[in-house]
Amino acid sequence: MAFSMSLKKGQVPVKCKLCETDRPIQCKCMDCSILMCVHCKNKVHSQFKNAQDHKIISIEEIGQHREELDFTNIKCHEHTGQSSCLYCNTCEMLVCPTCIAKVHKKHDLIEINDAYNKKVKRLNKELGKMQKSNQNMNAAKGKLNKLMSVENSKYSKARLTFLIHEKNVKERVEKYFKELKSKLSQSHETVLTIFTSDLNSISLFANKIEERINQVQDSIAISNATDFFAHIKTLEKFTSIKEPQTKFSYSSSLRFVPGSFNQSHIGYFQDDGVLEVEKDISLEIESEYQTNFPIIAFISTCTDHSIWLSASQYKLLQRVKPEGNNLNVISTFNIKVCGMVVTPSHQLLLCIEGKSRLQQISSTGELTDSVYDVTPFLPSAIHVVSENKLIVGAYNDHLCKSAVIIMNEKGNKETMYEHDEHNRPLFAYPKRITTTSNGHIHVVDKISGDLSGKLLVISPDGHIANEYTGHSAINKSKSFKPVNIVTSPNDNVVVIDKATHILHILNNNGHLVSYFNTNDIGILFPWSLGFNTTGQLYIGCTKTADSQIMEAKLYVIDIVGF
Repeated sequence: MAFSMSLKKGQVPVKCKLCETDRPIQCKCMDCSILMCVHCKNKVHSQFKNAQDHKIISIEEIGQHREELDFTNIKCHEHTGQSSCLYCNTCEMLVCPTCIAKVHKKHDLIEINDAYNKKVKRLNKELGKMQKSNQNMNAAKGKLNKLMSVENSKYSKARLTFLIHEKNVKERVEKYFKELKSKLSQSHETVLTIFTSDLNSISLFANKIEERINQVQDSIAISNATDFFAHIKTLEKFTSIKEPQTKFSYSSSLRFVPGSFNQSHIGYFQDDGVLEVEKDISLEIESEYQTNFPIIAFISTCTDHSIWLSASQYKLLQRVKPEGNNLNVISTFNIKVCGMVVTPSHQLLLCIEGKSRLQQISSTGELTDSVYDVTPFLPSAIHVVSENKLIVGAYNDHLCKSAVIIMNEKGNKETMYEHDEHNRPLFAYPKRITTTSNGHIHVVDKISGDLSGKLLVISPDGHIANEYTGHSAINKSKSFKPVNIVTSPNDNVVVIDKATHILHILNNNGHLVSYFNTNDIGILFPWSLGFNTTGQLYIGCTKTADSQIMEAKLYVIDIVGF
């Protein structure tokens, strides 16, 4: 492959190592490590010593061929002079005859070649996963670059709209203030004109009245009687002067009242919603296990890779551990479980039918009462947030009440979500619970006897942040029947829909981002979910409706995309 690629890139062609002519290279001797033309392969190389035992491959196989390894002379690290003859599957190491006699006699021993092929097969599988992951990351990079391009375009458009609007607003405001200023001046001038007119009338009257006063005073001062009566006769006709009529009220100049100014006059920024990256969801079965359960209703995983499985109404609870292709049963309890979860301290907490107090099974297998009591309710769902915080879904049929209760490590009720802001019940029957990193509590609420329900997302302040009732296309003819829920390592919420056998993948706000039909990979009747410490998804199933065989399967799934 490397040789043919070098020709494509225009490099100097490699010549035959035997004749060094321009004949095309068509084969390689893996024992001699030389490239040859067909002529030299047939005429020259065939004359080499032991040439008939050499391995010759065509040029097309270069890069694909893996040289055969010699497993006959692998020295034992424990016993000098001994060669490894077998591979111990139990201890995962090469062993010699002395190793076998002393330590590995009863262990699972296989041929070294078989172990090698098994390891290579596993490495190739992991290589395929890594290559697929690399392709997924490249695809994700392309999607993110596309989204970033869209966002840059939206930003440029929003900024241009903003600047144009800013200019228009400024121009309109300046024009309006100019009009107000002109109106104020005109108002003031009108008022002054009226005042000036009346003041002028008063001034004229004052001048006239002052002149008449002087004349009257002069007449009074006349000392000759004849002159006085002659003069007064004329003067009396002019002593009466009518006062000018001024207004009783005057219009005042306009007073400026500053208006209120808020974002509605200018505009505001609106959230354009959540920008979701298109998700490529894939699930691949890594392994599957046959159980003797009619249904795997609950799955809880432990850090030691063991798994708690419950058949709920069949009063069957088991702790098992995968070994090879089988599940080794560690312990069994005859308990009807309504909900269960493994705590950070490795205890199993249980909701038991008819008991208001949660039960617990220690790591040693002892069943006892816990400190968690939800009286007057009965527990119906349970979820651990941390070592000191537990969430319990609960109901009381007699009082027709349901609630989701947050409790601390001492069993005290810290918060209870029961009613909305209008004092209406939040839940009908809280069946399953999980949480996400943003503090949202996701509750599967069963609203009818046929398991029809909805997913309620409760914010930390107790309000309904979202309500998910299924997908319009998926649940067009079948109602949404959520039977189980779990949060993925990437903080997505996975919900099993019993009606359609579809996994609904939601983000941490309860909005659908993708979905997956388990029938596509041969998983029928999925019922329960759980994640192990390595991020693999467990899917527990139920038997078919008409089957009498205890045949529920447990699948271990490698996931990509959520």
